[in-house]
Amino acid sequence: MGKNIGFSWMLILAFTFVLGIPASREARAHCDTMDGPVVNTARMALEKGDVTSVLKWVRKKDEDEIKEQFQKTLAARKQGKEAKELADRYFFETLVRIHRAGEGAPFTGLKSEPVEPIIQAADRALESGSADHLVKHVTEAMTAGIHERFNRVKEAKEHADESVEKGREFVEAYVLFTHYVERLHMGVAAGGEHHGGAKEEKPAEHHH
Repeated sequence: MGKNIGFSWMLILAFTFVLGIPASREARAHCDTMDGPVVNTARMALEKGDVTSVLKWVRKKDEDEIKEQFQKTLAARKQGKEAKELADRYFFETLVRIHRAGEGAPFTGLKSEPVEPIIQAADRALESGSADHLVKHVTEAMTAGIHERFNRVKEAKEHADESVEKGREFVEAYVLFTHYVERLHMGVAAGGEHHGGAKEEKPAEHHH
């Protein structure tokens, strides 16, 4: 199962790279969203009153700051609904900011936008313990992308010598097709990198 998860993430990285979505954004940086895994972990931790589960999202050197802010948040939550909401929000922002800093990535505030469908699918795969549906979803999308560009350039090639204009149409389609395939291959061959450029072969202090 672990091998399938790793392969599926390489496919996602390749897919987002091909579409022009930087992998470092993690499809709009879903750890920056209110429905992302970092904030969801923080919500559950606050309800339980135990910071332990939150600490995996930050580096060891940042643990004390998070623990201190966690305790302050718990105390503030007792002051009423409005205070609870403000304290929770501040803790979420602090946690995500420190998490992102640990990856060498910027933090521009928490987003309310929904998590990208492909990332939702990746999270569901982890929850279910199987990457099969995720791999199928991603490979089908990439297969469709290759076929679409291939058919376009194949058709253009048949008329490429009819005129200079037709020749240029072929060249344009050819360039789009080959660049798509090249970026796709590069994304998979690279093995995937995280926000801060840490490669899978050399894990950082925490994983995302």
